[in-house]
Amino acid sequence: MAPKVLICGAIQTEQLFWADDDVKQLLGPIAEYFDSTDRTDFLKGFQPGEKYEGTVAMFRDNNLTDKIGIFDKELVDAFPSSVKWIAHQRRTKHAKAKEYPFTLVIGIIVSNTPGAVDDASATTALYLLISTFRNYAISEPQWTSSKIHDLTGHTLAILGLGGIGMRLADLAHAFPMRIIYHSRNKVADAPEWCEYFENVEEMLGQADVLSVHVPLRPDTVHLKGAIIINTARGKVIDEEAMIRALEDGHLASIGLDVYPNEPEVNPKLLEFPYITLLPHMGTENQDTQRKMEVRALKNVQEYLTIGSGKGYCTGVPKV
Repeated sequence: MAPKVLICGAIQTEQLFWADDDVKQLLGPIAEYFDSTDRTDFLKGFQPGEKYEGTVAMFRDNNLTDKIGIFDKELVDAFPSSVKWIAHQRRTKHAKAKEYPFTLVIGIIVSNTPGAVDDASATTALYLLISTFRNYAISEPQWTSSKIHDLTGHTLAILGLGGIGMRLADLAHAFPMRIIYHSRNKVADAPEWCEYFENVEEMLGQADVLSVHVPLRPDTVHLKGAIIINTARGKVIDEEAMIRALEDGHLASIGLDVYPNEPEVNPKLLEFPYITLLPHMGTENQDTQRKMEVRALKNVQEYLTIGSGKGYCTGVPKV
């Protein structure tokens, strides 16, 4: 008997938003579609004789939260022992602190979608980089060129040279900009024009602009820099310190796509007309959303065929 995979999330009648054909190609007849309207009905479907009985893996779309809430401990504890894998359509295991850590205890593996958002996040960071240097956020006659700079010849510091950071480095190097970076370790396959700094403070001392591409961890909370571009996590930056630095001139500008208390934006930020603010839309395009859906579906396929997935996040065998 073929294993059963539950496709749940942004579903119209038996259809994903962008990767419907890929479901048929990758998972074929074993895929069944979520059709619950709320959390109670969803959990009822896993009971013996009900519609989701025997499910071994789930594709979970971001928009599923609108129907059944987050995958918290209460929800996951109610899953039957047949469920072994949750393929989440997110790029990072740090995206939702309240979701999934407990799966380590009960033996469900959760996978993410690494690499799927590299291009979109990097081009968003590049847009913010250009806008902050050129002050494209405002267009007024009194805004003279003495306050505006070109990117060419300036130094971009990248905090976190992972997939997104490296893609931004490639794009910015073309201007050309000098590229320096700090990661927990020197990146072995980084090109020679990417200069590694073991000490963050030394790197910031040579930077004209800092672009942040690190996950939110205890050791990455409340970083500071020159011009700051943040497309990672809002709490990586000390927002109050950043605002004070804008007020006293220690920061020339900022470009943000993320905020500490999303969807709320600190109203103080709106007092600076020359900064660039985006409503966390870095991955909001159909090409990237399809990449994320396909990567998550491949994680399920790889679990069923080889017992693992490229986007592996967390999980331990059930004991």
